Amino acid sequence: MFIRLASIAALFTLSGCTLLNGEQYHQQTLAAINQSETHLSDQLVALQDITQDQNADILRLESEVVLLQNELVSYKEQLGQLSSQIKAIPAIAPAPVKVEPTTERQTTAEMTTIASPIILGAVERVTIESIKQSFKARVDTGATTSSLNAVDLEMFERDGKDWVRFHLADADTPANEQHWIEAPVVRYVKIRQSTSDEVERRPVVELWVQLGSIREKAQFTLADRSQMTFPILLGREFIRDIAVVDVSKEYIHTNKSSH
Repeated sequence: MFIRLASIAALFTLSGCTLLNGEQYHQQTLAAINQSETHLSDQLVALQDITQDQNADILRLESEVVLLQNELVSYKEQLGQLSSQIKAIPAIAPAPVKVEPTTERQTTAEMTTIASPIILGAVERVTIESIKQSFKARVDTGATTSSLNAVDLEMFERDGKDWVRFHLADADTPANEQHWIEAPVVRYVKIRQSTSDEVERRPVVELWVQLGSIREKAQFTLADRSQMTFPILLGREFIRDIAVVDVSKEYIHTNKSSH
């Protein structure tokens, strides 16, 4: 009897323990479910906030697109009006261009264009301004540089630079002690004589000269041209861009005997 009662007591004890363990598990499960639900709710709220911000950005961008489209339409209308105004402007012919003199090439006559150059004869008279004397000159298109008949030539130094003094003379105008020409040497040229291999070093000077309406500062190589018919030779550098030569004529701008 005692043994039976002990067995029944043990059975009730085991049943109570089982009931207690089941209740505790149930409570833990409910707590886990509530925690997951809370976490999901927080995530849903965060996603809703992000969606609202994105919707606001989309609305703002759509507004900017509309404004840009309106500005584009306005620019197209202004461009069309400007094109119409340009087409309505009459064409204006360009003014004729004249050849202006430079400081090194001046003329006292009215300026001429390249299309109508001055005509020079094969022989003209040229005035050397520094001594106010005129001499016969051969206008030679076959020569590049111009040259003078320099006699009594003397080299000297002034302010550390090479200078030269000489007389310019011919049969009609003999050398005059009052008419020395002095000028700085701008450069030197080397001339090889046709009759020998000897090379001669000649000075080059710049002088103002007058030929008819042409007044020009020209470079001249100095050489003894006493055996030549003309004391002055004018080369292509002198007539370039301002004159052409008619070899069939002489003294177009000056008289043969003028002084």
